[in-house]
Amino acid sequence: MIDRRSFMKLTAVGGGAVFISGLYGQTQAATTDKTAAASAYDDFYFVQLSDVHWGYSGAANPDALNTFKKTVATVNALEVQPDFIIFTGDLTHTTDDPKERRQRMAGFKEIAAGLKVKTVRFIPGEHDASLDNGAAFKENFGPTNYVFDHKGVHFIALDNVSDPGASIGDAQLDWLKNDLGKQAKDARIVVFTHRPLFDLVPKWDWSTRDGDKVIALLTPYSNVTVFYGHIHQEHHHMTGQIAHHAAKSLIFPLPAPGSQDKRTPLPWDAAAPNKGLGFREVEAERKDSEYKFTEFPVTRT
Repeated sequence: MIDRRSFMKLTAVGGGAVFISGLYGQTQAATTDKTAAASAYDDFYFVQLSDVHWGYSGAANPDALNTFKKTVATVNALEVQPDFIIFTGDLTHTTDDPKERRQRMAGFKEIAAGLKVKTVRFIPGEHDASLDNGAAFKENFGPTNYVFDHKGVHFIALDNVSDPGASIGDAQLDWLKNDLGKQAKDARIVVFTHRPLFDLVPKWDWSTRDGDKVIALLTPYSNVTVFYGHIHQEHHHMTGQIAHHAAKSLIFPLPAPGSQDKRTPLPWDAAAPNKGLGFREVEAERKDSEYKFTEFPVTRT
């Protein structure tokens, strides 16, 4: 629950991909109309964090041991805490060693446990899941695909990484079809994935092999938004009426889509150590179906 004044304070301090699923206008009206007061409690926001890559060591981020900790501190400093936080994959950096993979997940969980918000959700990235079909991820974080509802919004978490071939697969598509069949065509639906569902740059692994089948299932629904990670930068794309929005990374930025032959990390800038890193504020108002975005750096400084 948040009113517009509190929200503006929140945006001033920065930090967090923030989604407001209610109506500021409705909330303000509720303060002067007791009969509408109950509707004010529908407003909420959440924080999206992505591509932490805990365990990474290299020139692309010499501060890798501290960047995630700084992010946790920034989110905890928000004046109004979100209803929940979701990590959209690549919690850890890939390793061929199963024991080391689990140790990295344990290290990630220890830092994430410092978040004030206790409802924290996770989906895997290919670094977490593609080498063991999601086995270690499930041991630590539970199912790789799931749904939940929150204050009138239906959330769907999809797994497009546990298959090393970047497919969602027929079983998960059937599961999605069955879930969507229970929703009204004008239901407010938010989808979380790691890879983009559309072909952004397939040669860079920036696509989902059967993502077009997911989009076909979602297309009959009029209020669908997709949030994803993987590409380590802000990016926005439309497939029909469905909006797709990528979040920045918390470890290192990657080049613009298709701008070079290989997707090598952008060089670390010692003069601006958090350049290209951070997360996003997303605002939605019922009177205007478009979402408003503001990107924030990892730290408040």
